Amino acid sequence: MKFNILKTTLVALLVMGSVYSSQAQEISAMQAPRVVSPEVAPNNSVSFRVYSPNANEVTVNGSWMGFRETLPLKKEENGVWSVTIDPLPSSMYHYNFFIDGVSAIDPTNPHALRDGTRYASLLMIEGDGSEVFELNPVPHGNISKVWYQSPSLDSYRRMYVYTPPGYDSGNDKYPVLYLLHGAGGDEDAWSALGRANYILDNLIAEGKAKPMLIVMTNGNAWQTSTLQNKPGVETMTRENRAQFQGKFEQSLVEDVVPYIEKNYRVIATKEGRALAGLSMGGGHTITASTQYPGTFNYIGVFSSGIFDANADMAELENKFLALKASGVSKYWVGCGVDDFVMESNKRLLSILDKTGFEHEYYESAGGHTWANWRDYLSIFAPMLFK
Repeated sequence: MKFNILKTTLVALLVMGSVYSSQAQEISAMQAPRVVSPEVAPNNSVSFRVYSPNANEVTVNGSWMGFRETLPLKKEENGVWSVTIDPLPSSMYHYNFFIDGVSAIDPTNPHALRDGTRYASLLMIEGDGSEVFELNPVPHGNISKVWYQSPSLDSYRRMYVYTPPGYDSGNDKYPVLYLLHGAGGDEDAWSALGRANYILDNLIAEGKAKPMLIVMTNGNAWQTSTLQNKPGVETMTRENRAQFQGKFEQSLVEDVVPYIEKNYRVIATKEGRALAGLSMGGGHTITASTQYPGTFNYIGVFSSGIFDANADMAELENKFLALKASGVSKYWVGCGVDDFVMESNKRLLSILDKTGFEHEYYESAGGHTWANWRDYLSIFAPMLFK
């Protein structure tokens, strides 16, 4: 009897061991191999890897490439796809994998960002070219997400406000840079993609820029905040967008500026205000400054210009003459040599030349990219409030 019980127990243990061993093998088989991506080599070449054992094709697109270009990854026996690219200049980049045609962020990279409705993985190549917008061991300012009432747009809206190091502990008044994003962006763009707060932190720490506030608004007049339309506003189309023409510029000058000057310690005169924007925001900058001459003393137009080739140039010249007469300490224009808005940029430059409007023009390599806009801000900011 005891023998039978012992035999039965041994058989049960053997069966349980076999089941456990089988399950352990299955779990081990399901575990993905360790993947490091992106991996930056000492020479700044970069390896990208992603585990996708069932995929038929994996490619990568990065901001250092053309918008529609992709680079294929090679599949290894363990199900990891990989590719190594040539060294990149030190800068900030973003990239996406395309797994069987479906866009994906890098699952092993914890650093991601949003560009409008697109999410991408962040790649930072440290060095001389990126120091100005890296997170460096210097005093840092703060960014607040501020809700305010906009009577001009009949809505409650959100903006980001950067206050420089020392603002919270002092009593000084500061000048303000109103910094505008481009089409597809929102109030998050200049901090997430443009690194505006880090750029100013670093420039201020080095004594290259005056401490200042940066006000980053949502330039989409039909939105209240990031990806959120006003109540009652349906999905925007090219046709219904026209009803909001010029509305943001009005709200900027009549709602945002007064709110900032009422609620923050700022220099509430033209001499304490600067306005700059990229692409669509550059167009907003041109419109706001010419419709409200005498409001801003420093103006920066990044990768923009006169978008409407059929615009009444005589009328525009008169507006620029009025802006010139109001007094502007600095009018700065920047554009990439390969930028698709170059013709619009040239129309702006021609008006400035024809009206004798003193300005500074900076033409960089590259095109319509955040790499250029970060550089433009790092060049423009030290010119302000001198």
